[in-house]
Amino acid sequence: MYPFSYQRATGLAQALAGLKADPQARLLAGGMTLLPSMKHRLAAPSTLIDIGRLDELRGIARDHDALSVGAGTRHGEIAADATVRASLPALADLAGRIGDPQVRARGTLGGSIANNDPAADYPAAVLGCRAVVVTDRRGIPADEFFQGMFTTALEPDEIITAVRFGCPRRAAYAKFPHPASGYAMTGVFVAEFDDEVRVAVTGAGPGVFRWQAAEAALARDLSAAAVGSLSLSPEGLNADLHAPAQYRAHLVTLMTQRAVAALASASA
Repeated sequence: MYPFSYQRATGLAQALAGLKADPQARLLAGGMTLLPSMKHRLAAPSTLIDIGRLDELRGIARDHDALSVGAGTRHGEIAADATVRASLPALADLAGRIGDPQVRARGTLGGSIANNDPAADYPAAVLGCRAVVVTDRRGIPADEFFQGMFTTALEPDEIITAVRFGCPRRAAYAKFPHPASGYAMTGVFVAEFDDEVRVAVTGAGPGVFRWQAAEAALARDLSAAAVGSLSLSPEGLNADLHAPAQYRAHLVTLMTQRAVAALASASA
């Protein structure tokens, strides 16, 4: 690990000022990705600005047709929260399957989507629920926020403050986890709204994406059989020692079918 300075922000304004003053500074929330990267010398920030204790980045509330979750809210809190379970139970289910208990006790929603790991779980829920990522200066629709592997629409000195999830009629998440890390080798989030069905895929490609052919099929017939005959091209999908691209393409279809089947038991 390279030398660095540490600052504990007492408020969002102080954290923003620190980022503007030092382009090499990085925010520290849960640290589930950043700290291991620093230990392996893959990241060398000049300063860590700790925002993990800012109350203004925490909290969960239902507001009309949206569920607002503070960026600093931890995975375990989202999984256990009564408002999330009532408004968007698929999100609670997703959060409860991230990593292990230690990760769920430290990792945060904002940290996960800002990092945008191609195998992370939250991006599928954010994209599937047509969420808006709220920052200190604007709201970014999910369809514009994720821009490829570890890349988002965030400016270098911009901080996510909350995520406003649309609340679908029903939603479900199906995941094929890596047996060691728990990351999604392929995960599919299916959300049924009054005017559309969205299918968001994580883990299979270099970033989260919508499977539009499946969305069109499910809009006509919301059943597992409707996507059984579909096949996703393996071109451009991830291929590594864990699974070739062809296998991940197969998993996308399979996980979509499982998510759709799970909708039958989801609250309407």
